[in-house]
Amino acid sequence: MPTLTEMYSVSKKMKITVHTEKFKKFSQKHVGFYMKYASFVFRSLRRSSFQKFLHWMLRKENIEEHVIRDVQVRVFPFQRKNGNGLAGNCNTDKGKIQIFPKTLKFCRKLRQKFGKDKFTLYIRGRARAALIHELLHLKYANDEKKVRELTKEYFAVFTQNQSTQNPHISSIHNMIFKPKANKNAIEYVD
Repeated sequence: MPTLTEMYSVSKKMKITVHTEKFKKFSQKHVGFYMKYASFVFRSLRRSSFQKFLHWMLRKENIEEHVIRDVQVRVFPFQRKNGNGLAGNCNTDKGKIQIFPKTLKFCRKLRQKFGKDKFTLYIRGRARAALIHELLHLKYANDEKKVRELTKEYFAVFTQNQSTQNPHISSIHNMIFKPKANKNAIEYVD
């Protein structure tokens, strides 16, 4: 009998991917860090509670799960030409979604400032918010404002149940969606 996670098609379409040419750019220490990061994100996104939530969200938004062809958790970060990092990307024509990590430099600063527990909550939350965001682009392809608003709303719905279990959830929400307004957020310069 399949597990709850296996029942949801988003989970079935997820995989960790790496472009081998990027291995040359990073030391073994960096590669090890990013491999662990990707594995952690992959497990977080496949958790049954989150998959169940995604299934509900997709039904509520009338987004057919069959339009999602591929969800890749990328091992290495993606830097835009302006120097900013990218959390995720969605090719709406192909139904291909990519989730990217933060840089090692950013992660070190975050962990130093807030400790391991809040660091792992942030990484998990950021990846989940990125996947929610990119899934919404499948319906609202060119309406970035609407996608951002809905991402905040849906992420808040998902984390609402978790806030009783962990007091840091609301501050993680602020770090993800209001990094410049949050006094406790570190600089978002990667």
